[in-house]
Amino acid sequence: MDQGTRDELLGRLVEAVGSVTVAHPTRVAIDGPPAAGKTTLADELAVVLRTQGRDVIRATIDDFLFPRAQRYPRGEYSAEGCYFDTHDYDALNRVLLDPLGPGGDRRFQHAVYDRTADTALSPPVTTVPADAVLVFDGVFLMRPELIDRWDLRIFVSTALEKTVDRAVIRERRVSSRAEVERRWRERYIPSQQLYLAMVRPTDHVDIIVHNDEPQQPVWATQTH
Repeated sequence: MDQGTRDELLGRLVEAVGSVTVAHPTRVAIDGPPAAGKTTLADELAVVLRTQGRDVIRATIDDFLFPRAQRYPRGEYSAEGCYFDTHDYDALNRVLLDPLGPGGDRRFQHAVYDRTADTALSPPVTTVPADAVLVFDGVFLMRPELIDRWDLRIFVSTALEKTVDRAVIRERRVSSRAEVERRWRERYIPSQQLYLAMVRPTDHVDIIVHNDEPQQPVWATQTH
């Protein structure tokens, strides 16, 4: 376990990205529960990599959702629904992860869905050089459909109880505290517990970042 500043953590992650030797873009997964701090960490990592001259593709699981009408067959607060019915993994592999992977043509799309408008997206196809880096954040990234697609796997861990408080702050403009708490306690937290039990994601990752105190993160590198 190492503890340090945010900058020291980012330095460690940049080092880890640099140590990946593949003949195609490096696909970095930043997994973890909702409101653990994945997006912030991914954004910060992307900035540092760009300052080092790397081509960075920044993408998120939120742009690979099924349309709203398809996402809730088990009900709006179903944890199983959150885990099984929410994300379009076939599309994610087809348009982004496989093109950037071994034997891929490096021609990709970074999204298939606009969450705000609840509409399908088809952004222009972009081509990147072989030394580009994909920084991808989201929930459930170590599940069987995706686990083999990553070249570096990071898990951002936070006490699940803490994520509720963070979510209330993050969503206070659009949702009441009661509504956010209900969604977290009935849907998001149980879906994470289901994922942890079924997949044991922290067994499969390269680096675990304990992000309870974002300014004093603790991290551990794992060997497999």
